[in-house]
Amino acid sequence: MVAAPAGFGEMVAAFSESGTLDPALAHVLARSNFDTWAGKVKAARGCAKPVRMAGGSTVVDSSGKVFAELSGSVFVPCKNRRASVCESCSAHYAHDTFHLIRAGMAGGKGVPETVTGHLRVLATLTAPSFGKVHSRPFRNGHVRRCSCGELHSQYDDVLGTPLDPETYDYVGSVLWQAHAGELWRRFTIAVGRKLARALGIRPAELREVMRLSYAKVAEYQRRGLIHFHAVVRVDGPEGPDGPPPPAAVTDDLLTAVIQAAAASVIVRTPESPAVGVVKLSWGEQVDVEPIAASEGTSEDSDGGWHDRRVAGYVAKYATKGTRLTEGSDYRIRSAEHIEQLPITEHHKQLMRTAWRLGGLPEYRELNLRKWAHMLGFRGHFLTKSRRYSTTFGQIRRTRAEYRLDEQREALGIADTEVLTVVNDWSMTGIGYHNDAERRLAAVFAELHLARRKLDGQDDDGGGPHGR
Repeated sequence: MVAAPAGFGEMVAAFSESGTLDPALAHVLARSNFDTWAGKVKAARGCAKPVRMAGGSTVVDSSGKVFAELSGSVFVPCKNRRASVCESCSAHYAHDTFHLIRAGMAGGKGVPETVTGHLRVLATLTAPSFGKVHSRPFRNGHVRRCSCGELHSQYDDVLGTPLDPETYDYVGSVLWQAHAGELWRRFTIAVGRKLARALGIRPAELREVMRLSYAKVAEYQRRGLIHFHAVVRVDGPEGPDGPPPPAAVTDDLLTAVIQAAAASVIVRTPESPAVGVVKLSWGEQVDVEPIAASEGTSEDSDGGWHDRRVAGYVAKYATKGTRLTEGSDYRIRSAEHIEQLPITEHHKQLMRTAWRLGGLPEYRELNLRKWAHMLGFRGHFLTKSRRYSTTFGQIRRTRAEYRLDEQREALGIADTEVLTVVNDWSMTGIGYHNDAERRLAAVFAELHLARRKLDGQDDDGGGPHGR
């Protein structure tokens, strides 16, 4: 049995205390079309801001015979990946992310299961220091005092903010964020070259003996700068199919190569009369950990990384925004708009800097004003190399085919029958009409998420067919 979500509890409590239900909620519940409206909301998984569509769909066979018709209006989920914007769609995205990432380590979804025997590591690359910030350092398992002399709580809003805002390098921070994608691209090139050198071959010959595949996710630190978590896998020359990778590439060798490659990468910004040329690089902290298979229990009990844990970890951060700031929820319209945001002064200053630099002609191509809400970061949160595993598109097509098969069975249509779906839909609006509808939709979203967990379809990878 699915437990009633908090939203229902709040409504019941309001009713019990006042003797009457909130008039706005009562009005929605009393509407003659409430059941129809609720069905649309449930079909959209309780999406916080669905796209409202009107029109129809017709299913016909090759001769033009109509098997099914649908007309009227529907709600289409917004498909936003950020939990702070839409928790339901975010959970759906995280679920697909889990399967995409894990398939590259355990097989499935079109990836051969032999990849479980391929070397793979979890690499974390960070931003350099642009000035000392308030922190909670650990030593021997105990929290130490910050450089400011305080022993901060993990919930302290001051964490991640500069000890001395006057000397903190905000320009370097924003330009580093804007070039993080280029730093990653050059890092992958450097890894290939250093691996070839270690194997005693020319870089152009590396693909004749092995290939590197990766999937990475960007995570915002409390100081407002991202770092990358990347699954790096070593394959044979044909990728995940075909012969295994060379035995000469070991955990120790790959770790040393990744660390050396990160230390060697430098990106220089265009020269600016106001800023000069800024030299950008990765931070000194580069962590590399081997990833074990999830079979057995030893890797689950010793705290090490295994494919299931890594996939859940990546899926979690793929749905995060800028954490404490949630600046990614606000599109910056002007310099004045920044001052109105309910975020820390530190993050406001990062946005101010991005806005100011975005007005300089030498940084025009960086589109910093467009990305000021992301504190200068312009890249995708989740990216992968082409041969790492399946794609989101394929996962969604598989889901659609599964549902189509269910509909075929319900309509009594043979699998061999060729069907065509003719759609004629147009957008009529976005979101709900009032706050009462939004509150009720949030209740449906909580129920949907609770059912997913009971069915084993949460983002740790359960669920039949990845539906």
